[in-house]
Amino acid sequence: MVQAERLFTKKQMGDAAEMIVAAELTLAGVPALKVPDNWPHYDVIAQPFAGSPERVSVKARTFKKGAAYVQYLATDEFDWLAIVILAADGSNVRSVYIIPRAEADAQSQRNAPHTRTANIRYIPIDQIERRFSQYRDNFKLRPQGMSAEGAVELQ
Repeated sequence: MVQAERLFTKKQMGDAAEMIVAAELTLAGVPALKVPDNWPHYDVIAQPFAGSPERVSVKARTFKKGAAYVQYLATDEFDWLAIVILAADGSNVRSVYIIPRAEADAQSQRNAPHTRTANIRYIPIDQIERRFSQYRDNFKLRPQGMSAEGAVELQ
């Protein structure tokens, strides 16, 4: 598959992904907003109907097989990891996964503790669907992800 030329910068892609996540959360009944640029640790703050505010770190990537990863630091402070994967063909097709931090940590790869990159957690882009399919479109911030009953199909 040939990578299509993008008409936006990486910064614009990241900002758009943060706005998509905030909008979809809000439309699912979890009001959310994008925090200012360069906010430490997370990108979106969401307020469930019952409970405390939830911090969401958003990562956006274009799909690619092989050595391409979503990564974050073990020291980053967030409650949910939102991964927005854009289609490689330049279409407007995208997948959004909203994963609880504990699950992201459990499923991420890491280097040996004595290496200088031991603090980095990473997930291969081509394995995100396999590892996190139950968290696809998890805009209601369900800790167990989407069940078959929870999924909504458009007619």
